[in-house]
Amino acid sequence: MLDKSFDPAAIEQRWYQRWESAGWFRHQGDAKPAYCIQLPPPNVTGTLHMGHAFQQTLMDALVRYHRMRGFNTNWVAGTDHAGIATEIVVARQLEEQGMTKRDVGREEFVRRVRAWRQESGSSITRQMRRLGASANWEYADNEGLKAGYFTMDAPMSRAVTEVFVRLHEEGLVYRGKRLANWDPVLQTVVSDLEVDTEETMAPCGRSSTPSSMARRRRRAARCAA
Repeated sequence: MLDKSFDPAAIEQRWYQRWESAGWFRHQGDAKPAYCIQLPPPNVTGTLHMGHAFQQTLMDALVRYHRMRGFNTNWVAGTDHAGIATEIVVARQLEEQGMTKRDVGREEFVRRVRAWRQESGSSITRQMRRLGASANWEYADNEGLKAGYFTMDAPMSRAVTEVFVRLHEEGLVYRGKRLANWDPVLQTVVSDLEVDTEETMAPCGRSSTPSSMARRRRRAARCAA
Protein backbone atom coordinates (compact mmCIF):
# COMPACT_ATOMS: atom_id res chain seq x y z
CA MET A 1 0.00 0.00 0.00
CA LEU A 2 1.35 3.40 -0.96
CA ASP A 3 2.13 6.01 1.70
CA LYS A 4 0.02 9.14 1.78
CA SER A 5 3.03 11.37 1.13
CA PHE A 6 6.26 10.88 -0.81
CA ASP A 7 9.27 10.10 1.41
CA PRO A 8 12.40 10.99 -0.58
CA ALA A 9 14.82 9.80 2.13
CA ALA A 10 13.68 6.20 1.75
CA ILE A 11 14.22 6.19 -2.02
CA GLU A 12 16.82 8.75 -3.10
CA GLN A 13 19.62 7.71 -0.75
CA ARG A 14 19.31 4.03 -1.73
CA TRP A 15 19.40 4.80 -5.44
CA TYR A 16 22.27 7.25 -5.12
CA GLN A 17 24.39 4.69 -3.26
CA ARG A 18 23.66 2.18 -6.01
CA TRP A 19 24.67 4.65 -8.75
CA GLU A 20 27.89 5.62 -7.00
CA SER A 21 28.94 2.07 -6.09
CA ALA A 22 28.37 0.99 -9.68
CA GLY A 23 30.85 3.64 -10.84
CA TRP A 24 28.38 5.44 -13.10
CA PHE A 25 29.79 8.86 -12.14
CA ARG A 26 33.39 8.01 -13.10
CA HIS A 27 35.00 9.18 -16.32
CA GLN A 28 36.16 6.65 -18.90
CA GLY A 29 39.84 7.39 -19.41
CA ASP A 30 40.57 9.35 -22.59
CA ALA A 31 37.43 8.28 -24.43
CA LYS A 32 35.93 10.83 -26.83
CA PRO A 33 33.79 12.85 -27.08
CA ALA A 34 34.54 14.22 -23.65
CA TYR A 35 32.67 16.67 -21.45
CA CYS A 36 34.20 18.04 -18.24
CA ILE A 37 32.98 20.56 -15.65
CA GLN A 38 35.03 21.91 -12.74
CA LEU A 39 33.03 22.52 -9.58
CA PRO A 40 34.09 25.74 -7.79
CA PRO A 41 35.10 24.13 -4.48
CA PRO A 42 32.89 25.06 -1.52
CA ASN A 43 34.53 25.66 1.86
CA VAL A 44 35.24 22.43 3.71
CA THR A 45 34.07 24.06 6.95
CA GLY A 46 30.75 25.20 5.55
CA THR A 47 27.34 23.84 4.61
CA LEU A 48 25.35 24.16 1.41
CA HIS A 49 23.16 27.20 0.89
CA MET A 50 20.67 28.14 -1.82
CA GLY A 51 23.40 29.49 -4.08
CA HIS A 52 25.25 26.17 -3.97
CA ALA A 53 22.03 24.25 -4.62
CA PHE A 54 21.14 26.40 -7.65
CA GLN A 55 24.63 26.23 -9.14
CA GLN A 56 25.04 22.50 -8.60
CA THR A 57 21.59 21.70 -9.97
CA LEU A 58 22.48 23.41 -13.27
CA MET A 59 25.86 21.66 -13.43
CA ASP A 60 24.34 18.28 -12.62
CA ALA A 61 21.70 18.72 -15.31
CA LEU A 62 24.40 19.49 -17.91
CA VAL A 63 26.56 16.54 -16.85
CA ARG A 64 23.64 14.08 -16.87
CA TYR A 65 22.45 15.38 -20.25
CA HIS A 66 25.86 14.81 -21.85
CA ARG A 67 26.26 11.46 -20.08
CA MET A 68 22.98 10.24 -21.58
CA ARG A 69 24.19 11.39 -25.01
CA GLY A 70 27.18 9.08 -24.69
CA PHE A 71 29.83 11.65 -23.75
CA ASN A 72 32.74 10.70 -21.49
CA THR A 73 31.68 13.01 -18.65
CA ASN A 74 33.80 14.10 -15.72
CA TRP A 75 32.36 16.42 -13.10
CA VAL A 76 35.47 17.31 -11.09
CA ALA A 77 34.44 18.00 -7.49
CA GLY A 78 36.30 18.93 -4.34
CA THR A 79 36.46 21.25 -1.35
CA ASP A 80 38.44 24.35 -0.48
CA HIS A 81 40.59 24.45 2.65
CA ALA A 82 38.95 27.72 3.84
CA GLY A 83 42.19 28.86 5.44
CA ILE A 84 41.05 31.29 8.13
CA ALA A 85 37.94 29.35 9.18
CA THR A 86 39.85 26.07 9.41
CA GLU A 87 42.71 27.74 11.26
CA ILE A 88 40.31 29.11 13.86
CA VAL A 89 38.75 25.69 14.48
CA VAL A 90 42.11 23.93 14.94
CA ALA A 91 43.55 26.84 16.95
CA ARG A 92 40.64 26.55 19.40
CA GLN A 93 41.32 22.85 19.78
CA LEU A 94 44.92 23.70 20.66
CA GLU A 95 43.78 26.36 23.15
CA GLU A 96 41.76 23.71 24.98
CA GLN A 97 45.03 21.82 25.42
CA GLY A 98 46.84 24.96 26.60
CA MET A 99 48.85 25.39 23.38
CA THR A 100 49.05 27.73 20.41
CA LYS A 101 49.89 27.07 16.77
CA ARG A 102 53.33 28.55 17.34
CA ASP A 103 53.94 26.01 20.11
CA VAL A 104 53.34 23.02 17.83
CA GLY A 105 55.04 24.44 14.71
CA ARG A 106 53.94 24.61 11.09
CA GLU A 107 54.22 20.92 10.15
CA GLU A 108 52.30 19.68 13.18
CA PHE A 109 49.64 22.35 12.73
CA VAL A 110 49.12 21.34 9.08
CA ARG A 111 48.92 17.68 10.17
CA ARG A 112 46.19 18.59 12.67
CA VAL A 113 44.29 20.52 9.99
CA ARG A 114 44.33 17.46 7.74
CA ALA A 115 43.24 15.21 10.61
CA TRP A 116 40.35 17.54 11.42
CA ARG A 117 39.32 17.62 7.78
CA GLN A 118 39.17 13.82 7.62
CA GLU A 119 37.08 13.63 10.79
CA SER A 120 34.69 16.56 10.43
CA GLY A 121 35.12 18.18 7.04
CA SER A 122 32.87 15.98 4.91
CA SER A 123 29.50 17.48 5.86
CA ILE A 124 29.24 19.49 2.66
CA THR A 125 30.03 16.51 0.40
CA ARG A 126 27.39 14.44 2.19
CA GLN A 127 24.90 17.23 1.50
CA MET A 128 25.87 17.24 -2.18
CA ARG A 129 25.19 13.52 -2.32
CA ARG A 130 21.78 14.07 -0.73
CA LEU A 131 21.06 16.55 -3.52
CA GLY A 132 21.89 13.81 -6.03
CA ALA A 133 24.97 15.48 -7.50
CA SER A 134 26.50 12.99 -9.96
CA ALA A 135 30.07 14.18 -9.37
CA ASN A 136 33.17 12.07 -9.95
CA TRP A 137 34.13 11.77 -6.27
CA GLU A 138 37.12 9.54 -6.98
CA TYR A 139 38.84 11.88 -9.44
CA ALA A 140 41.87 13.70 -7.95
CA ASP A 141 41.04 12.12 -4.57
CA ASN A 142 44.50 11.81 -3.01
CA GLU A 143 43.35 10.59 0.41
CA GLY A 144 40.86 7.87 -0.52
CA LEU A 145 37.93 9.68 1.12
CA LYS A 146 35.75 9.72 -2.02
CA ALA A 147 35.31 13.44 -1.51
CA GLY A 148 37.12 14.72 -4.58
CA TYR A 149 40.20 16.90 -4.33
CA PHE A 150 41.18 19.12 -1.40
CA THR A 151 42.92 22.40 -2.16
CA MET A 152 45.56 21.76 0.52
CA ASP A 153 46.63 18.53 -1.19
CA ALA A 154 50.26 18.57 -2.30
CA PRO A 155 49.49 18.35 -6.07
CA MET A 156 47.08 21.28 -5.82
CA SER A 157 49.55 23.38 -3.81
CA ARG A 158 52.32 22.68 -6.34
CA ALA A 159 50.03 23.62 -9.23
CA VAL A 160 49.14 26.97 -7.62
CA THR A 161 52.81 27.76 -6.97
CA GLU A 162 53.75 26.78 -10.52
CA VAL A 163 51.06 28.96 -12.09
CA PHE A 164 51.88 32.06 -10.03
CA VAL A 165 55.62 31.71 -10.67
CA ARG A 166 55.00 31.38 -14.42
CA LEU A 167 52.68 34.38 -14.47
CA HIS A 168 55.25 36.43 -12.55
CA GLU A 169 58.08 35.41 -14.87
CA GLU A 170 55.95 36.38 -17.88
CA GLY A 171 55.19 39.77 -16.35
CA LEU A 172 51.46 39.07 -16.09
CA VAL A 173 51.28 39.46 -12.30
CA TYR A 174 53.44 41.54 -10.00
CA ARG A 175 54.02 42.11 -6.32
CA GLY A 176 53.21 45.53 -4.95
CA LYS A 177 52.49 47.29 -1.70
CA ARG A 178 48.82 47.26 -0.77
CA LEU A 179 46.75 48.05 2.28
CA ALA A 180 45.98 44.80 4.08
CA ASN A 181 43.66 43.68 6.88
CA TRP A 182 45.98 42.51 9.66
CA ASP A 183 44.47 40.33 12.39
CA PRO A 184 46.46 40.93 15.60
CA VAL A 185 45.08 37.74 17.19
CA LEU A 186 45.65 35.31 14.33
CA GLN A 187 48.84 37.15 13.35
CA THR A 188 47.95 36.95 9.68
CA VAL A 189 46.27 38.88 6.88
CA VAL A 190 42.57 38.27 6.22
CA SER A 191 40.47 39.10 3.17
CA ASP A 192 37.92 41.89 2.90
CA LEU A 193 35.14 39.29 3.12
CA GLU A 194 36.32 38.30 6.60
CA VAL A 195 36.33 41.84 8.01
CA ASP A 196 33.46 43.55 9.83
CA THR A 197 33.64 47.28 9.18
CA GLU A 198 32.37 49.94 11.56
CA GLU A 199 31.87 53.67 11.00
CA THR A 200 33.30 55.85 13.78
CA MET A 201 33.44 59.58 14.35
CA ALA A 202 37.04 60.77 14.33
CA PRO A 203 38.82 64.06 13.61
CA CYS A 204 39.86 64.53 10.02
CA GLY A 205 43.52 63.85 9.44
CA ARG A 206 45.84 65.87 7.25
CA SER A 207 48.30 64.12 4.99
CA SER A 208 51.52 65.70 3.82
CA THR A 209 52.46 65.13 0.22
CA PRO A 210 55.33 66.80 -1.65
CA SER A 211 52.88 69.13 -3.44
CA SER A 212 50.99 70.13 -0.27
CA MET A 213 54.26 70.78 1.58
CA ALA A 214 55.47 72.99 -1.29
CA ARG A 215 52.23 75.01 -1.20
CA ARG A 216 52.62 75.55 2.55
CA ARG A 217 56.23 76.75 2.08
CA ARG A 218 55.15 79.24 -0.62
CA ARG A 219 52.33 80.51 1.62
CA ALA A 220 54.72 80.93 4.52
CA ALA A 221 57.18 82.82 2.28
CA ARG A 222 54.46 85.24 1.15
CA CYS A 223 53.39 85.88 4.75
CA ALA A 224 57.01 86.59 5.74
CA ALA A 225 57.37 89.07 2.88
